[in-house]
Amino acid sequence: MEPSIFWLIVIIGLLIICLKQINQYERGVKFTMGKLAGIMEPGWRIVWPIFQSYRKIDMRIKAVDVPDQKAITRDNVSVTVNAVIYYKVFSAEKAVVEVEDFRYAISQYAQTTMRNIVGEVTLDELLANRDKIAERIREIVDKETDAWGLKVNGVELKDVSLPAEMERVIAKQAEAEREKRAVIINADGELAAAEKMAQAAGILSAVPGALHLRTLRSINDLSSDKSNTVVLVTPVEALKALEGFVKKD
Repeated sequence: MEPSIFWLIVIIGLLIICLKQINQYERGVKFTMGKLAGIMEPGWRIVWPIFQSYRKIDMRIKAVDVPDQKAITRDNVSVTVNAVIYYKVFSAEKAVVEVEDFRYAISQYAQTTMRNIVGEVTLDELLANRDKIAERIREIVDKETDAWGLKVNGVELKDVSLPAEMERVIAKQAEAEREKRAVIINADGELAAAEKMAQAAGILSAVPGALHLRTLRSINDLSSDKSNTVVLVTPVEALKALEGFVKKD
């Protein structure tokens, strides 16, 4: 083999070994003899073996599941809460230099923060204001992880689990609340009906002959009924008139 061909093969092999590809959604953190040498932008980049090393960092938004955490609310109710946190790396340099494993670190910090925040609210507040509590967790975690080159985009509380006995208590409370609303609605209906009946009685008593007409109408309605029962209604005014007629005699 000619020397020129040999050296050409050596150079090509060296370039293949040294050439590294950084994708568009990645950044490379390069070190030269252990010291930070800069950030590698997307494309083909050269990293000399032995003297240099690098680490790829994915810059896309990631979702991390925060596993079930047992916590006690401010009103001493034991709950189990889990969540998902969305974050992205905005500084590849800080994510490599400032923290050993930023994925593990943000997960652990989110777990601790979630337990602390749940302990500051009551059970009713936790169930009714999940979005506000999740936003508060996001703000705290985002502030702490800023020094790690991370940006927390959102936190969502996926599930809030209660002990079985507490679920039964809440179910009974909800049932009692529904019965209470039903009683109030029925009472309002009876009150409205009584008011209308009182108004109708006042009108009938104030207009001469109105009660007689209403009585005749009732008798006519009863006559159309096919039942064997016949009801004879005598108005009070008629009885009074008959009583006056008897006295005159």
